[in-house]
Amino acid sequence: MGLPFNQVTVRGVSNVLVLYTGGTIGMIRNQEGVLVTAPNALEQNLRRLPSLHDAGFAKETLKNENVLVLPDIPGEKRIAYTIHEYEPLLDSSNMSMEDWSRIATDIGSAYSWYDGIVVLHGTDTLSYTASALSFMLENLGKTVIVTGSQIPCFETRNDGLDNIIGALILAGNYTVPEVCVYFDHKLLRGNRTVKVSAGDLHAFDSLNLSPLAKVGIEISVDHQTILKPSALLKMKVHPKLCQNVAILRIFPSITSSTIKHFLGPPIEGVVLQCYGAGNIPSNRKDVLDIIAEAAARGVIILCVTQCSHGGVAAFYETGKVLMNAGAIPGLDITPEAALAKLAHVLSLPISRAEQKELMEKNMRGEMSVKIQQVDPTTNKMSVSSGANMDIIEAIVSNMKLSSRNEVADLKTILFPYLMCSAVFKGDMAQLQYCLDQGADVSAADYDLRTPLHIAASEGNLAMTQFLLEQGALIHKKDRNGDPPLVCAVLANNLEVVRLLVQVGAHLPFTPTQLGERLTGAARAGDTLLMEAMLAAGAEPNLKDLRGETALQAARELGLRGMEELLVRASASK
Repeated sequence: MGLPFNQVTVRGVSNVLVLYTGGTIGMIRNQEGVLVTAPNALEQNLRRLPSLHDAGFAKETLKNENVLVLPDIPGEKRIAYTIHEYEPLLDSSNMSMEDWSRIATDIGSAYSWYDGIVVLHGTDTLSYTASALSFMLENLGKTVIVTGSQIPCFETRNDGLDNIIGALILAGNYTVPEVCVYFDHKLLRGNRTVKVSAGDLHAFDSLNLSPLAKVGIEISVDHQTILKPSALLKMKVHPKLCQNVAILRIFPSITSSTIKHFLGPPIEGVVLQCYGAGNIPSNRKDVLDIIAEAAARGVIILCVTQCSHGGVAAFYETGKVLMNAGAIPGLDITPEAALAKLAHVLSLPISRAEQKELMEKNMRGEMSVKIQQVDPTTNKMSVSSGANMDIIEAIVSNMKLSSRNEVADLKTILFPYLMCSAVFKGDMAQLQYCLDQGADVSAADYDLRTPLHIAASEGNLAMTQFLLEQGALIHKKDRNGDPPLVCAVLANNLEVVRLLVQVGAHLPFTPTQLGERLTGAARAGDTLLMEAMLAAGAEPNLKDLRGETALQAARELGLRGMEELLVRASASK
């Protein structure tokens, strides 16, 4: 069965796709009282719960009873969500790499249609799936959340409903361009997550990285921890994975034959779980010889720690000998993320040397790296100390603020306005000052417009490129529900439109809505708007509500210039 595309285009409503793969969260009790998965049971039961579905809003306001809708939440957008149930439903213990590829491919297919995606998954291998998806989804610009539960959501006492609701709210209202795990009121980076308990509701944790967001009475998002897009490229799915990978845990008196077996063909990569900071017995020449021989043969050996906290570093002799034998230090990467990263990197069509280089790099925030300080005289703009830049210091002084939290709250309030003002004025120095002070490059003003919205509206190509290079989010919407691309189109800023499309931006309209806009521009003879919409990816042959195309409208009114433009855009094909 294909993916459902139930896109709702109503102001103040976000679209979220839910991929239900199976697991405890949707189980029900059979006649014998045993928990089992049952086809179609999840959606049928969610529709009956007022806390998960507002049937009246779906019918009367959205005019779409196929979607489910969360009740109104003050201060947040309404969430319209569509459930795509996998067949068969899987216990996560039965998950394989083929299933990871299927999930990644489905996310890629639905990416342009939805504001966020939630994956419902069993807890046993949830960390593996989240880690794998983080590597398979390159240049992610929208929120993908994997969640599940320890107790089915239809039990009287459960954690499933909280996890579903929390994941839907975060996916539909907050642009976190990562694969995340939501569990027990915390949003965690997916490839930093491990399952820490089989019996507690606090089942997952990110031991070497603080949560990306915490959901309590208020939702607190740590924008500094969230990954920022690092490349001016579209989202790309890498569905292929190398299955010739394994995890080997070192233990006292491990035999050389065991290690040799693990490192032998067809194995191409091994995650070696070592003691402490990456140590193995340095007096075991037989073991070191086998590791060195395998590394020389091209097997990638990634060393991770058996400890919950900390990571691998060659501080001790017993760790250095392992690196000297050709192994790669994995720093504080989790075993789950290490295995997924190996499977991904080994599938890439690059040389083994290049694959080894990638394994040492922080690709998706999966490991901590020491950030080198950049010489400001060579790599950063100089910042003058004008009156606009002293405003925070002046307010802090006049209000006699003293605590770190008070100053941080003030910056959170002021930075969006200062940055939007700087972009509007083209003041790169003021913008850089705000970023140097820790401002979120995608922070929004009272109208929910980010600096990128302003740059797109003003047609400032250099500022747009700078913001994108700083990790500005291209899918964030303003109060009108418009992402920066729409602002650029409405302002007829072709160069900005092309740049935003290059990095993966797309128009958030249904085909019929786009058809209406195209024929409207054609009838008005607005060639600039037409060029901008076509450059933004609008198909010229789309029809409006009357079944008319833009080309037909232009010919009917005798608008020769518009007709020629549409013909050049292959409107007649």
